[in-house]
Amino acid sequence: MQDAFTPTSLLVTGGAGFIGSNFINHFMAGNPGCRVINLDLLTYAGNLKNLAAVEENPDYRFVKGDICDAGLVAGLLAEGEVDAVVHFAAESHVDRSITGPDIFVRTNVLGTQTLLEASRLHAERVAGFRFLQVSTDEVYGSLGAQGYFTEETPLAPNSPYSASKAGADLLVRAYSETFGLATLNTRCSNNYGPYHFPEKLIPLMIHNILKKKPLPVYGDGLNVRDWLHVKDHSVAIERVLKLGKPGEIFNVGGNNEWKNIDIVNLVCDLMDERLGRRPGESRGLIAFVKDRKGHDRRYAIDASKLKRELSWEPSYTFERGIAETIDWYLANQGWVEEVVSGAYREYYEKQYGQH
Repeated sequence: MQDAFTPTSLLVTGGAGFIGSNFINHFMAGNPGCRVINLDLLTYAGNLKNLAAVEENPDYRFVKGDICDAGLVAGLLAEGEVDAVVHFAAESHVDRSITGPDIFVRTNVLGTQTLLEASRLHAERVAGFRFLQVSTDEVYGSLGAQGYFTEETPLAPNSPYSASKAGADLLVRAYSETFGLATLNTRCSNNYGPYHFPEKLIPLMIHNILKKKPLPVYGDGLNVRDWLHVKDHSVAIERVLKLGKPGEIFNVGGNNEWKNIDIVNLVCDLMDERLGRRPGESRGLIAFVKDRKGHDRRYAIDASKLKRELSWEPSYTFERGIAETIDWYLANQGWVEEVVSGAYREYYEKQYGQH
């Protein structure tokens, strides 16, 4: 294991999104005195209310901006004396990438290259600088009924989203191999937990069950995903940032495979219990819909390298995690309603517009 890297100032991109905001909340709670600059364009999925716990912290700074803006990125790196970048910023919804792939290429590929180039120049002046790319298991493509993705699995993306993330991952590798930039790359399985935008499977099901709306399930519902609690993912990212060997890739998985239809059924049953509905009532809302294009059949992560080299493994059982997630959404319906209505986007102007 590497000697621990102790950052004093981070640039986090996309830190108002689901995974990024959970990471910032986790990291700042455990690393007092480390400055965090959060650069986020605040597209539809970025919500500053996810960061209410840190917004008054003097070590936290939010900057609204585009990762494709090279001048802005270079200025923030220099001004903040940044010694590490943690890169979450991405367009991430597969369905949206099918209907409009252009923005995925711009943000996920060109944006990553812009960050890498600014980081390369900045690293010439900052000893020990690190760049951590947060990616996805979708870059590996689709698995059959057996086997797992390892860090050596060839990249074979099947959607515009996963292709754009694979392109970004390869740029990260190129900047490591060509320029000697100290890069790290994590590839995670499906995340779940608080602050998840309700276009994603689990929060969408919770929201629709509450409203007694149809629960859309693609195809036959037998597509398999590995599910990882976002707080476990946050711990893994911090572990890789501090202890990972530059140039390495680390898979992050929950060892927790579920068929989509089984997840939906479980959420239905847990919601019926909490809402006092008769058993099986919400299952009656399930509506199978036409499968999406390029829908990978199965993902499964082998995270043994992360466990072996950096002593990480998930702390959440799925039973605990899904129960806490449902309870969080039920207790935070105001947050959900603002997201669904779009009202949450007014928060930036109220909090930061005067600046």
